[in-house]
Amino acid sequence: MTTPKGAAAKARMLDATIALMRRSGLAGTGVNEIVAASGAPKGSVYHFFPDGKRQMAVEALGRYASSVHASMDEALSRARGPRAKVRALFALLERRLEDAGYGASCAVGAVTLDLDEQLADVRPAAAAAFDDWRTLIARHFDIADRRRRDAFAGLVLTAIQGGYVRGRAESSTRAFREAAHWLAEIAEREARPAA
Repeated sequence: MTTPKGAAAKARMLDATIALMRRSGLAGTGVNEIVAASGAPKGSVYHFFPDGKRQMAVEALGRYASSVHASMDEALSRARGPRAKVRALFALLERRLEDAGYGASCAVGAVTLDLDEQLADVRPAAAAAFDDWRTLIARHFDIADRRRRDAFAGLVLTAIQGGYVRGRAESSTRAFREAAHWLAEIAEREARPAA
């Protein structure tokens, strides 16, 4: 059984892992860096994560995905109408990118770029996060045709990931603003009843 102190130490390690993965992906995130950033003793890594860095990555992705889900759900729930929902979602992402000084992106996207045969066991966690977010986005848009609604949500998710990549490269939120503009147009058009 984990004590409250142990749970707090594990949470600090996961949060440090998330922050490092957002900046450097999985390949660029080392156990020693996680230990240093979290302030946890090195032995606690193997106590909480007996399968090592991969287990830590999977748990960190789950924690990160839940946090992002909650933030996106809140932003989308507060907004009224399809245009406002798109703008609210991308405003949230702009703030996250700016708050990171354009030096950090989506942890799931960053880790996905590192996946190879040796990290195949991390892939399901990344796929689950993307699927959860796509489902969340689809739920917030009133598009009658389910396939079109799911495709729209997938397009939004793709724009988010691309926006982070461009945002880091350009030190700008321009990609998010451009995506928000056009996706808001699409959302508004798709929400209209067929003539």
